Amino acid sequence: MERTEAAPASGGASRTVRRPGDTIFQTISTTSGALILATLAAVFFFLLIQGSESLVAPISDAHDDSLRAGANPPGFWGYVAPLVFGTVWSSVIAMIIALPVGVGVALFISHFSPRRLAVSLGFLIDLLAAVPSVVYGLWGILVFAPVAGPLYAWLNEYLAWIPFFGGQATPTGKNMMTAGIVLAIMILPIITALSREIFLQTPRLNEEASLALGATRWEMVRMAVFPYASSGIFAASILALGRALGETMAVTMVLSSASIISFEVLTSQNPMTIAASIAKRFPEAFGTNSSTLIAGGLVLFAITLVVNSLGRWVIARRAK
Repeated sequence: MERTEAAPASGGASRTVRRPGDTIFQTISTTSGALILATLAAVFFFLLIQGSESLVAPISDAHDDSLRAGANPPGFWGYVAPLVFGTVWSSVIAMIIALPVGVGVALFISHFSPRRLAVSLGFLIDLLAAVPSVVYGLWGILVFAPVAGPLYAWLNEYLAWIPFFGGQATPTGKNMMTAGIVLAIMILPIITALSREIFLQTPRLNEEASLALGATRWEMVRMAVFPYASSGIFAASILALGRALGETMAVTMVLSSASIISFEVLTSQNPMTIAASIAKRFPEAFGTNSSTLIAGGLVLFAITLVVNSLGRWVIARRAK
């Protein structure tokens, strides 16, 4: 800490005594912050330089049908558009499923459950974050997909009038809905843990005042807890969305994909995500195709950066 000493009796300005620990701490903090920015910039320029070749060239490698289309190979943006759609669509499905469940579980742990149960349940939810993504992929393809196949067939038979459940449902269960559910389970610990901590930070006097005025437990939560925690819930959602956008192995394993743009979630032909495309094709890619996949990583980098920047901006506005 800096300490200001009073001026001597003979006069003169006060002087600030700066201890060595202050200088060391400031140097380490400044260096760490600059190192993060430098790393981020290095990643961006690496992706830009390595992927610049494919940004203007057609995708024409005849040895990789997944990177071309017929006799007239598309440009990079024609190739990456379905991948961007698949990345965003799978993440949106995951958020639709995980956000209400995560907030509900966090609210139950913080305000409704017995203390002993809250500790155990919170530990189990946090434990989900330690499970590797490949394990989620194996569970999704070997356990969940076969069980969910009949359910998807029922949805397709009776709710096909809803565009999302149209088309021909795949009996294997390897579709966008399964990918979205697996992603939702993977991002659930992020939403739950952060929302729980925000709920616990709600001023106790606000809650007690609501109850004293005759509010029910739910009315107290709605009027005192949610307004206080809304920005924190939004921040947790942005972090979870960033995780869903970049997930690779689980989506690669459970998604039967193709280079299409479709909102149908039960069919065997589904849009592929950028991360899954890179993981599946990069080991065998070379030349222009390798540059194309790196450029796809640049697009994913930009999407994630835009999402997080937008989230920070919204949180800052709400704080003001």
